[in-house]
Formats: sequence, C-alpha cells, structure tokens
Amino acid sequence: MEPFRYHVYVCDQRKAEGAPACSARGSGAVIEALRREIAARGLSDAVQLTTCGSLGLCERGPNLVVYPEGCWYSGVRPEDVKEIVREHFESGRPVARLASGPADALKAEIAGNRSKALAALAARDAAGVVPDEIAGPLRAFMESRVLLTALELDVFTAAGAGATAAAVASAGGSDPGATERLLDALVALGFLEKRAGVFANAPLAARFLARGSRDDARDALKHNLSLWRRWSTLTDAVRAGHAVATSEMADRGGDWTVPFIAAMHRGATERAPQVVRAVGTEGVRLVLDVGGGSGAYSIAFARASEGLHACVLDLPTVLPIAERHVAEAGLTGRITTRVGDLRQDDLGSGYDLVLLSSICHMLGPDGNRDLLARAARALAPGGRVVVSDFVLEDDGTAPRQAVLFSINMLVGTPSGRSYRESEYRSWLTAAGLAGIERVRLPGPAHLLIGRKPSP
Repeated sequence: MEPFRYHVYVCDQRKAEGAPACSARGSGAVIEALRREIAARGLSDAVQLTTCGSLGLCERGPNLVVYPEGCWYSGVRPEDVKEIVREHFESGRPVARLASGPADALKAEIAGNRSKALAALAARDAAGVVPDEIAGPLRAFMESRVLLTALELDVFTAAGAGATAAAVASAGGSDPGATERLLDALVALGFLEKRAGVFANAPLAARFLARGSRDDARDALKHNLSLWRRWSTLTDAVRAGHAVATSEMADRGGDWTVPFIAAMHRGATERAPQVVRAVGTEGVRLVLDVGGGSGAYSIAFARASEGLHACVLDLPTVLPIAERHVAEAGLTGRITTRVGDLRQDDLGSGYDLVLLSSICHMLGPDGNRDLLARAARALAPGGRVVVSDFVLEDDGTAPRQAVLFSINMLVGTPSGRSYRESEYRSWLTAAGLAGIERVRLPGPAHLLIGRKPSP
C-alpha cells in the first residue's frame, strides 16, 4: 500500500552556468509554489513532494513526474501550480496542456540527452578540466564576500521595497558605479530583484537582512565579518601551530562583542529548549550558567520550572546584553548576573546544575581540566555538570561542522579546538564526577553529563 496518494518528483538539478537545467529555468519557484498550494488545500498527508536530480529533459524544464500514474509535466511555471493541484491532485485529472509527450518520444529524448551529457563529461575528463568538486569550494568565497559586503553597507535596508543604485550608494556612503555592480551580483545570487533599474529585496533578504524586518538577523550575521578576517590568517596559523591574530574577549570592543553574542543568542534560543528537555529540571533549583552570554539557556531553564533560579556568569562587556534579554523575558527576579572570568575565578558553591554551553571548545586541554574541576566543586551533592559542545568522532574527521569549527578555534583562540568524547570523559572523571553519559541531540553539538556523588 502506498503511504501517499501521489508522489511528486520535481527536478532541481544545478549545473554549470549556461548549461540547460531546471534550476536555471525557475524550478525553485515552482517547488515553493507547490509546497504552499499543497498545504493550503490540506493535501500534505496525500501528496509527497520530493526534489530530485535531472529527469533528462533539461531544455524543457522545469520538469516534474507524478506517481502512481507516471505523468510527466514540462515547462511548468509557478502560475501553473494551482491548476495542477486542483485538477490532478484533487480531482484526479492530469493537466494535458503541460504533459511532456508520448512515452516513446520521451524515452528517446532522454536517451539522447544522456548521451550528450556523458560525452561532455568524457571530454572534460580527457582534457583534465578541474572538476566542480574542486573549483566550487575554491570560489565559494566570492559569493560569501558579496553578501558580507552587502551586510556591512546595510544594502538590504537601503534597497527595501525599491531603490536605485544611486540611492543605495548614497545611503551607504559608497561609489554609485561600484554599488550597482554589487547590487547586480546580489540579483544574480537571488538576494535582490531588479526591474527597470530599480532594486528590491527578494523574500529571504526582506525577512532576515533588512533593519526592522520580522526576523532581522543582521547583528548575528555580522559576526561572520570577524570570522572572515580571522580565517584569512589560516595559512599562518597552520605554519605557527596556533592563532596569529587573537585578542581576549574582554579586550574586544562592541563592534565584535555585540555581533558575537547576537549570533550565539540566535543559535541558543533555538537549541536551549532541546537541552532543557534532555537534561530535565527535576530537583534543580539553582543553576550556574558559565559564560552564559545572552542568557538564552538560563531563560529556557527558568521557563521550564517555576521554582528554578539561575545565575549567568560572564564578562562585564557581555552581562548588559544578558540583562536586557532577561528583562525582556520578564525573569529579572529569577535570573541574576555575576561578573566573572571562567578561565580562573572561583565559581561558588551549592548549585544543582552547572552548565557549560559552547565553552570548552575555547580552551586548551589544561584549561578544560581546571574549569571542570572548579565546576564540580561548585556543585551541591548530587548536582550535575552539563557540557554542551561539538563532539568529534574518534578519528577526528566527523561530524563535518565540528571538524571545521576546530579550524575556527585554531585561527581565533590561543589553544581552543573541538574535542572527542573520550577527552571530555577523562576530564569529568578527573573532576570527581560519576555516571558520565553522552546525550546525542540533533546537530553536531551533544551533551556530556557528570554527577557529583552524594556523601
């Protein structure tokens, strides 16, 4: 028995620029229109939508196939979607005007296109052309830099619902000609739209990249500007064996701290409820949030348990940001802040839970041994230390995000890196904690939990 009445495969194949492909012909817009219309008509449980690679009719895309009939559609546009959903998915009547053609003709066309594609691949291979798997990552910095410069100049706020290149340049204090080239590049990347010389934000940019938008993420995303500068020193860091251009967080100004904490807050706000559910709040009355940044985790714990109180320990440059978030959450009476340096200060005593979220990767092995020992001493009997961080597999090559983050620590900290589960276990054990367990959460960051034995 089929789990869905219809299963729709839509080609979204990406190819080299200039080569015929459904993606270049607007398959993305068709896919989004299908998702919206299927949901709007209450058919999500009846129609399964799946994107796929080439269906072999590249010059006639966007293409899709509907099963169980095996009905092929070509040249589908977003404005065709309502008709397909209404006639085919609701009424069982395929849309004849969009049909790709007779089966025999389709098979012959697909075979011909496949032969051409294989011949082209063979020619590239024989000529020693650098494959996309190499060229793509090497050139990815171009798109990244275009978007970062747009954020730096606040292009998306200036463009809004429509503005000329001259107007955007005037708002950002940039050269009009160079600004127009930047805006054209953003159109090519899909972040802006251009009509009759007027630029306007595309939907994603309007939602996330303009001041005052519903999900304005500019401050958080600007943290990538400092990452760009640090990652540019990678070659020197690898040669030296350590970061070559670092400064302690306490010495960094607001231009670094505000975007950094904003970036951490966005990630933590999404992840914190998962951590709270995994850790639980039974028996937890007092939490120490070490290096708690924006206070997102303390807020999530306090919301989960009415009798719980938390303390955010962080640097004086960070705590005003945490205090603002705590006040906005209406939890000022239950979440306090304390100035402290997690690298050396005594952490106090009597806590039921000490949380170290995204902290250990900043420190070297010796620093983590010391920090976890101080965290264990801060616990009440039966209390727990919870480490939330990237955890490498034993061979150090996965998960991919954790491996790349270890490089981020190489260029950005004196001795930080991503660590293996065995390393965390050894430090927690040395701190006198028992019952150590690893809790796997979605994504590359997991939990390591150790409990202080009761007398």
